[in-house]
Amino acid sequence: MLRLPRFKYLRPKTAREASRVAADLGPRAMFVAGGTDLFPKLKRRQFDIETLIGLDFLTHEIRNGSTECVVDAGVTLAAASGDEHLNKSFAGYAEAAGLVSSPPLRNVGTVGGNLCVDTRCNYYDMTYEWRKAAGFCMKKDGDICLVAPSSSRCWAVSSSDTAPMAIALDGIVMLSGPDGERELPVSALYRDDGMDYMAKQPSEVVTSLRLTAGPNTRTAYVKVRRRGSIDFPIAGAAVAIELDGDEVVRSRIVLSAVASHPLEATEAEEFLKGKKVQADTIRETADIAAKPAKPLDNADLSHFWRKRMVRVVVEEALLRATTRTGGSAVKLLGRNPD
Repeated sequence: MLRLPRFKYLRPKTAREASRVAADLGPRAMFVAGGTDLFPKLKRRQFDIETLIGLDFLTHEIRNGSTECVVDAGVTLAAASGDEHLNKSFAGYAEAAGLVSSPPLRNVGTVGGNLCVDTRCNYYDMTYEWRKAAGFCMKKDGDICLVAPSSSRCWAVSSSDTAPMAIALDGIVMLSGPDGERELPVSALYRDDGMDYMAKQPSEVVTSLRLTAGPNTRTAYVKVRRRGSIDFPIAGAAVAIELDGDEVVRSRIVLSAVASHPLEATEAEEFLKGKKVQADTIRETADIAAKPAKPLDNADLSHFWRKRMVRVVVEEALLRATTRTGGSAVKLLGRNPD
């Protein structure tokens, strides 16, 4: 049985206090909220820590406005997925929150925690004994990327479900650091690097998330995984479309689990702008959106299949966003993913 290592647990009362403690203790200290991703990694000895800094002081409110919604970082994913206003005006975000892991873990996992979830890789997310036998990778204890040995960087993939949707909704995070607070677009929160994947300072605490959507904005999030619950995404698409009748005024298309950061399909966004929502337009947009996705053999199932599925999930997300109906886009659009 895997056991947690010994560590000291601190309970600061405010975000400012927590960030100052983290700055003082350095890399041997980490923040913990729900701990749904952190604790399994600690059991597998993927992190070497001496201290955990609890974030249970974070507030748990969802403050609704006509075009904006502020979600405190301490809100659980279950609460976000079930919130009436989020489901009505920010449906894609509620969908993404409701697709994270399994119901018990959504009851403790938080909005802030899912934004900061660690990147994943089949060679990294294993027990210490497995990694030692196979050879350590550069993300922990080694010096090469086992997925791409000739590469100078780590290719672990971003696996947050809510981050792509937050980017599509022009999300802004509030960060609290030792010297004060600042705002940062969610799109600027990540780096394209499997190891150094967060652009915020390690001592900064995510305290809230602000989402924006106009009255004519439609959203959707579609996720592919081996099982219907628990598993992380192996391909996903977050879509936010602003419509004028059946014409697209503006769109954001952000992919999950196909890069080391949430990947925005900017070429597809530009192609869709000004066009009417039609089946052939959705198909062509999905084809363009899939081009920048370059999944590697470091996640569940074949990376060739995952590459093909990117255009499928984009199709389905676009269809759901524009119609807000159920059903499979593969069937409704008459498309074979192969």
